[in-house]
Amino acid sequence: MNNSRETGLEKNPANYTPLTPLSFLARAAKVYPHHPALIHGDARITWAEVNTRCRKLAAALAKRGVEPGDTVAVLAPNVPALFESHFAVPMCGAVLNAINTRLDAATVRFILEHGEARVLLADTSLAATVTDALRGMAEPPLVVDIVDVDDKNGERAGETDYETFLAAGTADFAPRMPADEWQAIALNYTSGTTGNPKGVVYHHRGAYLNALSNAVGWEMGHEAVYLWTLPMFHCNGWCFPWTLAALGATSVCLRKVSAANIFTAIAEHNVTHFCGAPIVLNFLLNARPEECRPLPHTVEVMTAAAPPPASVLAAMEKMNFHMTHVYGLTETYGPAVMCAWQPRWNALPADEQAALKSRQGVPYHVLEDLTVADAETLAPAAADGEALGEVMFRGNVVMRGYLKNPRATEEAFRGGWFHSGDLGVMHADNYVQLKDRSKDVIISGGENISSIEVEDVLYRHPAVLEAAVVARPDKKWGEAPCAFVALKQDAGAVSAEEIIAFCRDNMAHYKIPRTVVFRELPKTSTGKIQKYKLREAARSMEDG
Repeated sequence: MNNSRETGLEKNPANYTPLTPLSFLARAAKVYPHHPALIHGDARITWAEVNTRCRKLAAALAKRGVEPGDTVAVLAPNVPALFESHFAVPMCGAVLNAINTRLDAATVRFILEHGEARVLLADTSLAATVTDALRGMAEPPLVVDIVDVDDKNGERAGETDYETFLAAGTADFAPRMPADEWQAIALNYTSGTTGNPKGVVYHHRGAYLNALSNAVGWEMGHEAVYLWTLPMFHCNGWCFPWTLAALGATSVCLRKVSAANIFTAIAEHNVTHFCGAPIVLNFLLNARPEECRPLPHTVEVMTAAAPPPASVLAAMEKMNFHMTHVYGLTETYGPAVMCAWQPRWNALPADEQAALKSRQGVPYHVLEDLTVADAETLAPAAADGEALGEVMFRGNVVMRGYLKNPRATEEAFRGGWFHSGDLGVMHADNYVQLKDRSKDVIISGGENISSIEVEDVLYRHPAVLEAAVVARPDKKWGEAPCAFVALKQDAGAVSAEEIIAFCRDNMAHYKIPRTVVFRELPKTSTGKIQKYKLREAARSMEDG
């Protein structure tokens, strides 16, 4: 339309509202007030109760000086407090920073300082980490202890506890809805390829859209019962807290992920859906007979992280788990690509179906575009399933950028695309398949591990001359760090166990190399370590 024809067609409160997933909670509380929103142990919390609790928490945060744009951090396993924080924190205009519970104290301290957290809600099981992290901080956040039903006797690190803090709020608190849907809603840290994590900033619009895309792509409905095997700290649980509110569906919290706990939850709560990295699939495939329970129905499973082998997907299908393979990064709100199933594939043999399902797939409904292209020229790779290129994203479910890191943000968005750093191919049917990673990130149990960070610790060992860390295939974790180490001439007798023990004392345990190989490291003529040769060596080892 030309300008004259558009006169009188401006935005106004009747025809335009900034998109935010907070609207999903308001609707769920009105439409499904008595439907269970959360199941945790013996507790059943309805959507009306979740709405009231979130308003009270938002009010309590505001009462303690949390203002729009401030950061509120949470360090907790999958418990109701973390779920409620996904609504309560943005309700007071603040930004939610859900922190990986597996991180060491030094990294937690970095995240709290870099994100400038005003408040930290922390599970009592992690009190020791919190205490160590806060030690020496110039401006430590207010700490509120989450005292969960399964850890009532845990240590205390905070000024007060979660329920007492929440009680200080009022249920009539008016949510501070975003004036602009570009406003930040969450801050998630990813290791990337450097030792210090990068802060990925999400906006309300992206969270709203990806939450809906989860529901549409997975064909979820109101009667869905979702089991929290995926950590809510990981990309905000792939936006599923907001998805479940949009549906008015039910969450089953799971503090500890194990085969027995998953099978029990499915049987007792009629679970219909859960997400998980390949390690979760391996838990189920390798469960002992006494851990297993018969499935009452086909259970929908969404998997991502390290590309799952076709054989694993096929084995899960045989156990009556229906698999959906997705792909994404922290920078894309979690999954933004899915292997959308084609009905014609149902006639294929099971092994061929599994091979097709192991591909990453096509864009989510709300991802504008996905390509495989030359990283520098942006020329698309031939759609022949063989030509390698970098996988790139474009659209509303790509992050705003990296907090306080304009250089990294500019590099990630060069040419108008988000550069994933992953290498893949485009098939003739427009399905993407990953082949390798240009970044040296190891994905172990669904968690990113920076090889540089591990190498930095190895170099601190007095006997280590050179070190390089690459991914090695691992049956349990998908991938595991494999360290190649060259020792100093005067090092004497040094064992792999000694190196591993040194790492255990100096980093988060999930980052520790599970294999140490002593050898001379291959180098280019300029002295750069040739990691591709080490990757080949690691892949040739017997699978752990």
